[in-house]
Amino acid sequence: MDLPPALCYAAPMPNSETASFWLQTLGCKVNQYEARALTEAFTAQGLAPASAAAEADLIVLMTCAVTARAEAEGRRLARNLVRQAKGQARVVVTGCAAVVSPDAFAALGAVPVPDKAALARAPRTAASPRPRPDACFPDLTLTGSNRARALLKIQDGCSHGCTYCIVPTARGPSVSRPFAAILAEARHLLDAGHQELGLTGINLGHFGLGSSPAMTFWPLVAALEDALLASHGPVFRLRLGSLDPAMLTTEGLDVLARSRHVCRHLHISLQSGDPAILAAMNRRPGDAAVTSFFVDKIRRQWPVMGLGLDILTGFPGESEAAFAATAQCIEKLPISYAHVFPYSRRPGTPAAALPGQLAGPVKTARAKALRQIAEAQAARFLARLGREQTLVVAVERTGPTAGTCEHYVDCRFVADPARPIGSLVAARPVGVDGEGLCVVALPPEAP
Repeated sequence: MDLPPALCYAAPMPNSETASFWLQTLGCKVNQYEARALTEAFTAQGLAPASAAAEADLIVLMTCAVTARAEAEGRRLARNLVRQAKGQARVVVTGCAAVVSPDAFAALGAVPVPDKAALARAPRTAASPRPRPDACFPDLTLTGSNRARALLKIQDGCSHGCTYCIVPTARGPSVSRPFAAILAEARHLLDAGHQELGLTGINLGHFGLGSSPAMTFWPLVAALEDALLASHGPVFRLRLGSLDPAMLTTEGLDVLARSRHVCRHLHISLQSGDPAILAAMNRRPGDAAVTSFFVDKIRRQWPVMGLGLDILTGFPGESEAAFAATAQCIEKLPISYAHVFPYSRRPGTPAAALPGQLAGPVKTARAKALRQIAEAQAARFLARLGREQTLVVAVERTGPTAGTCEHYVDCRFVADPARPIGSLVAARPVGVDGEGLCVVALPPEAP
């Protein structure tokens, strides 16, 4: 993976007070968080955002490698950005694809810098093709966010190794952020006006692995809620990122049942409802049963809750019976949405070499069928949510004013509530609006 020295360096960018940067981002919420952290780091060093890539002295592309198509899109964008670069402008590629295929980006004339913390410290000169040290949480922080519902990164990397996934190669083994740093950043974000904080990471279930003092995910959630309540009062909420079924424990039930500030919304990375396919994925054969049990239990505490699933269909060897098991699982769970993906052969993963690869049309048809089931479930949930007396909406945009309620449904205000972006507003549903709801703001004194 190491590059010849000649490919690791580009001409230095101009070292002046007027130097500017352009940053483009592909991929997941962790990439979005890291892109914002790089923006803050560059700005703190005197760089100014450019109005276009062609005007920038430093151009940074944050890439994704979750699929071969995502990596190809990164190469296409890198090629275009190199063409747009002016004079001695520096073009840097970071993110997962820069780890997996650094030589491909270097050949295009870009500098691969997978170590984002190094890039944040030295945007003018950083050039190492190596990712972060395995035992170190990336030294990236935020004081604010360009998202109304701010992201709070607590974990990086993955030590599991699902057979379809390149992420452990791209991100390295799991590392956790110290609680003191998480709490400090959460307070900064609340001070900046973001009243919803989304806990994000590559594998939240691995939070706490190897950390000292030890703190696993559910105690973190409880401790963070208590600390923020003490320092900032009750007007905030926490949204949990994607949960692995292995996290759906009695401890999790207890923490969620006691919480008053965790959004009534869970997103579970289930992938399949068939035990044999889950085993072939190097996941746990009982994940579907565990998910069903946990959801049944938490609904006794949260009668109305948003529930999302990640589903991967068309995995090598997925029979009609295995596909039917996944379809039945989706039908039985009270989901409000599902992210359904047809399996995509990812070079560099064990699943790419498995026998029983399915034809593209079969995978496409299965994904379509599962999406139709999910859409029907979503419509029923939306109708149910529309009968609620009160929702709490995080304002995200204006013209018209709209945002996201605690159940992860888009809500549009029929009249401007005159509240700042990032704030939480109590509202009453008054109708369905496509895949979301129309709402009216309640008086501030309303519960």
